Amino acid sequence: MIANPFRGVVFHWLGGLASGSFYVPYRGVKKWAWEVYWLVGGFFSWIIAPWLLASIQTRDLLGVLRAAPTPALLKAYIFGALWGIGGLTFGLTMRYLGMSLGMGVALGYCAVIGTIVPPIIHGEFVSKVLGTTSGLVILIGILVCVLGIVIAGMAGVSKEREMSEEQKKASIKEFNFTKGLLVATFSGVFSACFAFGLDAAEPLSKLSAGRGTSSLWVGLPKLCVVLLGGFTTNIIWCLILNHRNKTGYQYFHGRLRQAPPVRSEETIIETAVDAPGEEAAERRPPSRMLAGERVPMRSNYLFCALAGTVWYLQFFFYTMGETQMGQFKFSSWTIHMASIILFSSLWGIALKEWKGSSGFTKTLLAIGLGILIYSTIIVGYGNYLATLPAGR
Repeated sequence: MIANPFRGVVFHWLGGLASGSFYVPYRGVKKWAWEVYWLVGGFFSWIIAPWLLASIQTRDLLGVLRAAPTPALLKAYIFGALWGIGGLTFGLTMRYLGMSLGMGVALGYCAVIGTIVPPIIHGEFVSKVLGTTSGLVILIGILVCVLGIVIAGMAGVSKEREMSEEQKKASIKEFNFTKGLLVATFSGVFSACFAFGLDAAEPLSKLSAGRGTSSLWVGLPKLCVVLLGGFTTNIIWCLILNHRNKTGYQYFHGRLRQAPPVRSEETIIETAVDAPGEEAAERRPPSRMLAGERVPMRSNYLFCALAGTVWYLQFFFYTMGETQMGQFKFSSWTIHMASIILFSSLWGIALKEWKGSSGFTKTLLAIGLGILIYSTIIVGYGNYLATLPAGR
């Protein structure tokens, strides 16, 4: 199949939309602890959806996995597990910085590191990126993406300065720029390991293509391995939380055995053990629950299944977009991250995180989001130049 970078950009935008929207169905989950609905949704994100869709679209999926080099499988799995660690702290960035700024900072680190490191490791950065017109255009697009992230971050800082304490608590319960920046840095660096995992699993794409799989779907087997690593990290963490919080029974029983403690805004434990990601997934005030109350098990499982499947779709579309980017497919990571920041910021606006901000702050945010959109177009154009003889 001939590369079509602009179609690839559209696929990556769809992936960013899925990533920025997946937490919304979790708002429909009632009377379950975070670790319960996160793990239930995770089964669909990391196991069910990847293996189901890869089995449907891949010719001889098990044969591809059996034929894959062991070092490639091991590296992909380990990087997936490291990415899982970054994901576990990702929710804390939104607890301390809010969805728009938190995602912007963490994914900013993730975008740059995940895009630049793979070609450096392969010794291609100088020859392929710096040594070609198309590569230089893509590099400019990456820098423009960083600029957009910085401006969006400036908007977040401006918002924090303008809002009253009551408004901050109503919008972001525990805003702390310094703490959030440190957590976002850690999360962003480790989250970039997903890109390294996909890069390490590239032999699976070639094996899949060799067995006659359509070029649009050759990347799906890679997701089975990388996401298995992420699943390992998350299931261990969630089971620890199940034991610590005595919530393991919630997977199977339709009534609460005990009333979960109602956490006030001042008593949230400042550690990842305290349900990382809870603020992003729920974004609703805690409700008082009584022992013996009935739990809507069927709807909870359905909402978790929907949230988990939508989450997986970000990488489903990512692998589709990657196949369209030609020799510079590593640039897919920048487009994907920019798209996530864009759509998560739009959700932040919809959830009224920016209510009460000045026109200046909102203008900064609009400029940042506009630059992010422009950066994806630049990267797509750079990939398009690579399809032309003069662009190589």
